[in-house]
Amino acid sequence: LKSNPSNNEEKEAQTQLTKSDELQRLHSQALSAYQQEDYGAAISLLDEILAVCVWDAELRELRAECYIKEGEPSKAISDLKAAAKLKNDNTEAFYKISKIYYQLGDHELSLSEVRECLKLDQDHKQCFSLYKQVKKLNKQIESAEEFIRESRYEDAISKYESVMKTEPEVPVYSTRAKERICHCLSKNQQATEAIKLCSEVLQLEPTNVNALKDRAEAYLLEDMYEE
Repeated sequence: LKSNPSNNEEKEAQTQLTKSDELQRLHSQALSAYQQEDYGAAISLLDEILAVCVWDAELRELRAECYIKEGEPSKAISDLKAAAKLKNDNTEAFYKISKIYYQLGDHELSLSEVRECLKLDQDHKQCFSLYKQVKKLNKQIESAEEFIRESRYEDAISKYESVMKTEPEVPVYSTRAKERICHCLSKNQQATEAIKLCSEVLQLEPTNVNALKDRAEAYLLEDMYEE
């Protein structure tokens, strides 16, 4: 270190100190906003900090938490994926990504991410528990789809009923299972049951194209053209 810094060096040092103080102030405000459950404000503050501290994994994880609370899962996934790369052995990030995909109904991506967590730590309790659940569900859905391809509709219905028992908490899986059962009933010429179940799906998802198509086919079976 020089004992007599030039004016420029002194200015530069002062600028860096000011910037550092500013970032610390923003960080405190972001944490405070998060604790007060003002997630929108926390995100805005974290955006400012991350524009400078691009490689900070913990700040990205905090912003991801805010995105989850704000109902923006895809943005949360993006931050968590960056955090998983920035911090070695970041099992927590992989676990959270897997959990979000699972909640969104994307069981295949969920399985892939939770496996990454277990590669880093095979004794990770949360990841192992999630892995068992997703693997079981994934297998049931794959079997059911295989039965549909083979026109074994009764078997497919039974398998999708198992899916609803395996995951009763996350609505997307029940809705998807009902949609596929409605398809099987329609294909199996069980028109009355198909119409009832397809209508149930359409109450939840009025623009569900598959349910609309299968219900229309069931109506045709019953010669209910006017519906």
